[in-house]
Amino acid sequence: MGIQISPSILSADFAHLADEAAAVPTADWLHVDVMDGHFVPNLTLGLPIVESLLKVTSTPLDCHLMIEDPDRWAPAYAEAGAGSVTVHAKAASAPVRTLREIRRQGARAGLALNPAEPVEPYADLVGEMDMLLLMTVEPGFGGQRFLDLVLPKIRRAREILDSREASVWLQVDGGVSDETIERAAEAGADVFVAGSAVYGAQDPASAVESLREQARRASSPTT
Repeated sequence: MGIQISPSILSADFAHLADEAAAVPTADWLHVDVMDGHFVPNLTLGLPIVESLLKVTSTPLDCHLMIEDPDRWAPAYAEAGAGSVTVHAKAASAPVRTLREIRRQGARAGLALNPAEPVEPYADLVGEMDMLLLMTVEPGFGGQRFLDLVLPKIRRAREILDSREASVWLQVDGGVSDETIERAAEAGADVFVAGSAVYGAQDPASAVESLREQARRASSPTT
């Protein structure tokens, strides 16, 4: 698995989501931040918008649920057709059951950790997930600055995944830009959520490719 870029539609024009999805044709995913105004203070979109977006794009949706009670709601996003559904460990009452149900519904299952949450307590859940998401900002709002304090945790997560020979993707979300993506890639991340760095660019498609190339260079071993 190589480097993957997942543009966040949180930074897109919500009035023209079909056009915004089409503006990044080489993106590996479209990242959809679902916020309920409770688990995080912001309120964004929900399942009806996801269902509508699935009708107008062939790019798989990477749904990131920043909501209370994801055990109840997450399987519905997978059943609707999302390619990946991620829940926060802090919000899930039964993370193993929920991750398994997401997979049973046909989606990749992800587990997300906030910046202050250590990765080690979840090492034994590696076999239950397809992706580990490490937040590089506090969740809830777009446009925040990348937190370099998460870089050591990215390295520890990479060590854990590699030691278990797990084919689990390591995603970072928050403040990813042409100024920060190389640091995250060098630390071991391989899936990058980028919002304003893509949709705030004059040419979103070129921004995707530029970010991908920077991450590739940073993650390649030196000779």
